[in-house]
Amino acid sequence: MVQLHVERTIAAPASRVFDWLAEPANFTSSVASWIGFTAGYVGGPGPEIGAVREVNWLGKTWFREEITAYDRPRSYSYLVTRAFPSVDHLDATMTFTDLADGTHVDWVSTFTYPLRTGGKAMDAIGSRLVRRSFLSILARCADALER
Repeated sequence: MVQLHVERTIAAPASRVFDWLAEPANFTSSVASWIGFTAGYVGGPGPEIGAVREVNWLGKTWFREEITAYDRPRSYSYLVTRAFPSVDHLDATMTFTDLADGTHVDWVSTFTYPLRTGGKAMDAIGSRLVRRSFLSILARCADALER
């Protein structure tokens, strides 16, 4: 079981940071979109409890998440309900704390890869890849909002 925790302070108000990170289209960089990644909400207007967001690659679902808690601009939680490679996801929460110099973001996700997709070996590899991805998303958020 992997419990991943990343954090970053972003020099922008919590409401702007929250909104940027609640929008899945922001999760794909221009390079990612160039090689076929797309992201967005599916079948609904956007972020709220029960909303579903997907990241797709070349028309195939890369992962699907369901928003399980939504308290703008303080926190939201989600559950990965489908992923490639397959993952057993327990929970993820992003918490946003107002500071004098911006917003502190805490992002915690708990997951494991089942034996059929590599088990403990994939936990070790996947945790590094997911950490790098989360940090990259937070860096893009800072780049977009700290201008």
